[in-house]
Amino acid sequence: MAGLFRSPCSPATFSAMLRVFQSPAVRHAEPRRHDARVFRWSLSALAASALLILPGAQANACALALVLAMDSSASVDEAEYTLQMEGLAAALTDPEVVGAIETVGGIYLNAFEWSGRYQQSMQLDWQFIDGAGAAQLAAAQLRRKQRAYNEFPTALGYALGFAAVQMKSAPQRCARQVVDVAGDGVNNAGFGPQNAYKAFDFTNITVNGLVIEEPGRLTVDYYAEEVIRGAGAFVEVANGFDDYERAMKRKLVREIFGSGYAALP
Repeated sequence: MAGLFRSPCSPATFSAMLRVFQSPAVRHAEPRRHDARVFRWSLSALAASALLILPGAQANACALALVLAMDSSASVDEAEYTLQMEGLAAALTDPEVVGAIETVGGIYLNAFEWSGRYQQSMQLDWQFIDGAGAAQLAAAQLRRKQRAYNEFPTALGYALGFAAVQMKSAPQRCARQVVDVAGDGVNNAGFGPQNAYKAFDFTNITVNGLVIEEPGRLTVDYYAEEVIRGAGAFVEVANGFDDYERAMKRKLVREIFGSGYAALP
């Protein structure tokens, strides 16, 4: 089934494709829980390092293609959404992040907001960021972008599917492909992350999470057990939306450098 989603498509086409492939069994499936966390930082780092030296890798490939999936579900109010977007824009232009981008020779960046099953909206189409100027332009575009949805639930599986389609449309095959999903809650609409990983092609794609931690929720554990995937995958935690910029900055640096750096606790 994953072969159906290898080509780039518009959000409208993506929604139509989902309606075609989605069976009742998948539609009503509950996210699978694990008895224990399935990742170990050191082994993940080792696997990531091995991927970078596989024979046949293109010497001129870009370092990183990064897809950012930003939470705009109903649990995120307008003030929190603004903090999220301002935090992303500020982190992207932070000197430490820009320095990391310049060190690896530039990255391709793509961002979209997500909430319900068919509520995904592009915030930033693929752009090559190679320094402070390009980062400033991307940040300005993110700040100008209006929120598309604010009343839909948390359809994480659909967000991951949309991210996989976006990754296939990247302008260049990069040495690493990373999807980063930001959110403040668990899946509560449609199929969950594990079914998304079965339905879409995530070959050689690492999925990281940025959790906005709220009192009384188990979102961090859920992301660690159900959402993150691939070599060196990790969960970054923001202690509320006020802490979003700091967490995003740290997450970006870890993702840009990758390998053992991403696997730090």
